[in-house]
Amino acid sequence: MPEVPIREIECFLVLAEELHFGRTGERLFVSQSRVSQLISTLEQRIGASLVSRSSRRVQLTEFGTEFRDALSPAHRALVEVVEHAQMRARDAPTPIRVGFQGAIYDSIAKAIAQFERAHPQTPVHIKELPLGDPFSDVLAGRVDAAVVLLPVDDPELVVGPIFSRHGQMLAVSVDHPVSKMRELNAEQLSEMTLVPIVGPAPEYWQRVHSPSTTPGGRPVRSRGGASTLQEGLSQVASSSRGLILCTATADYSRRADIAFVPLNGLPESSLALVWRADRETARIREFSSTVDEVVARHGTTADASGTTSFGG
Repeated sequence: MPEVPIREIECFLVLAEELHFGRTGERLFVSQSRVSQLISTLEQRIGASLVSRSSRRVQLTEFGTEFRDALSPAHRALVEVVEHAQMRARDAPTPIRVGFQGAIYDSIAKAIAQFERAHPQTPVHIKELPLGDPFSDVLAGRVDAAVVLLPVDDPELVVGPIFSRHGQMLAVSVDHPVSKMRELNAEQLSEMTLVPIVGPAPEYWQRVHSPSTTPGGRPVRSRGGASTLQEGLSQVASSSRGLILCTATADYSRRADIAFVPLNGLPESSLALVWRADRETARIREFSSTVDEVVARHGTTADASGTTSFGG
């Protein structure tokens, strides 16, 4: 049986993600020179150049890209086989890690309970994600999947079930002049100061959840900043600033010092389950199917969500 160069393959796949010899070495706990040596050995073994090196950047060659695309699924399948064997040997649970922006919807909690009943060896571990950083943890592999606010426009991410479509509301102090209004048009946001999200979310996501202009192009002022829902609500309650959030979040966040005014003229807020395309597993697909089934059966209209869309 021919030898399978596992260490060289792992090094190449990590380098294909990082495109940086130093960071690859850090992930593999080896030196940068060892990374270079492993890649060179693999290239000699195959008989083709896999990586193009220069003083400024690292790129996969065309052959290297094709090799990565063919190799990744086989490597994932091998890892899954080994993980499954280890789980059976140890009789220990293998968790699936799911991130959430804010609190968990009722229907998602039901989906988690149903999944764990059907897969007692796969508990679901929950991690709260920063409101302004919905994708970093799933892209970095710190969670296996995440429930995030749309939009999602990243080729590395698979968008699974989409749910919880709600209109938007404006949270303001009960002393604010607009607090007694029956509704507010999005163009009127140009007359207010809003609380922006703080975080490294992509610019296209920020445009939706922290808009700098109204739909008609009028500038929107912002001041302060919040990385959590409670930070945003505290700034609203103690100032003349406003906060944009979906209807479900408004229901979840009712308090005596804040009023919620329906806000027309903005797109609906929606959530989706996402995961990294190159780390998709049978467990993730099964969890996604369970979420889809439970949400379809129970809906999300009565849910209490901590996820939110900030304006500013």
